[in-house]
Amino acid sequence: MLKFLRPKSFQQALPESQIDPAYKKLRFKVFLGIFIGYAAYYLVRKNFSLIMPNLIEQGYTKAELGWVLSAISIAYGLSKFIMGNVSDRANPRIFLSLGLVLSASTMILMGLVPVFTSSVSVMFVVLFINGWFQGMGWPACGRTMVHWYSIKERGTKMSVWNVAHNVGGGLIGPLAILGLAIFNDWQSALYFPAMVALLIAVGVYFLMEDTPQSCGLPPIEKWRNDYPPEYNEKSFENELSGKDIFFKYVFSNRFLWYIAFANAFVYLIRYGVLDWAPTYLKEARHYDLSESGWAYFLFEYAGIPGTLLAGWISDKVFGGRRAPASILYMIFVTAAIIFYWKSESLLIINLSLIIIGFLIYGPVMLIGVHALDLVPKKAAGTAAGLTGLFGYMGGALFANIAMGYIVEHFDWDAGFKVLILASIISILLLTLTLRSKHADSHEK
Repeated sequence: MLKFLRPKSFQQALPESQIDPAYKKLRFKVFLGIFIGYAAYYLVRKNFSLIMPNLIEQGYTKAELGWVLSAISIAYGLSKFIMGNVSDRANPRIFLSLGLVLSASTMILMGLVPVFTSSVSVMFVVLFINGWFQGMGWPACGRTMVHWYSIKERGTKMSVWNVAHNVGGGLIGPLAILGLAIFNDWQSALYFPAMVALLIAVGVYFLMEDTPQSCGLPPIEKWRNDYPPEYNEKSFENELSGKDIFFKYVFSNRFLWYIAFANAFVYLIRYGVLDWAPTYLKEARHYDLSESGWAYFLFEYAGIPGTLLAGWISDKVFGGRRAPASILYMIFVTAAIIFYWKSESLLIINLSLIIIGFLIYGPVMLIGVHALDLVPKKAAGTAAGLTGLFGYMGGALFANIAMGYIVEHFDWDAGFKVLILASIISILLLTLTLRSKHADSHEK
């Protein structure tokens, strides 16, 4: 572990009279940091999709661009798992900010230096590097969340935080339109949002903190009097070795493997719809860049109320159980995909895309929360990294490469059939986790 990344040491406890106001202030501050920070990660993750129609006009095929786009999924999946383990033993204040700076810098270079969009292989390498830096975001946020929010409030709080996906992802479209208006350059869809993200990274650094104990505060369980089963402050608060995290708490947990496989199919749908929406809407529905940009915006921002509702349902209706809410959402996702595919009405197409956006981010969020629930908090980043590895190396990668190939060599109908099948399989896998419990009881 590099010295500058190491967790901040525990500080002397604050006087009792200062603990409550300090905790309330810092909880809001770090939540703002992970929310704004993770939203900014999305300003520099999927904006390549918006320039794909321009690249197709230059002679690139959809299959080639699918391979290029897969670089982000490959790198992100690997990085989220590997860097997730690093993040479990790192200061999230530095980890989160550093990843955002590096990712934004990569996309600025790709947009401003023509050689970085000169061939399929070069674009693949650049997006792979960007995807690796992207993998530093979620784990740092997950580590922060489990240290500052207890289990009984985590589903709701995570649902609020998770809409950062949608805030950042939805802003890509309007920022791309603004960049085009300012610079009159389609590559601005890459570098203009990245410049905004770079500025945000500075603010995130000053908002973030490490653990409550590093600020002179007691553990969150003690402050909220919200102790999970078999809680022991020494074992729960001491940093774990990488070996223990991997083999004692992650690889041996069968429910974690079930949701990891389910996540692959959920991500196939998420990115199979999202990444190919600009190209599908242009080719099959004759949208222009501005219209597809706003469709992107609507898809992402529809996910905000959908995610919040999913978190509330999992906490209040299903008593902290994540699987039932995920299954319910995926059933409706299947129906919305069919309407998006079969309708001839532009209004119904847009509404269907909005409904898919409303629904799909619920299971995306809940699977992440489920992973955190299934392991001790010192293993949170690695557990989330495992589900992310499957989501991106399986689902998103397939959405990038296979969807490009299928649509190129067959048609859009074949692509939609793949999405519907993925939705059905995800539902079946999620049913295997219905009996899972909060893993703080260490039931494997």
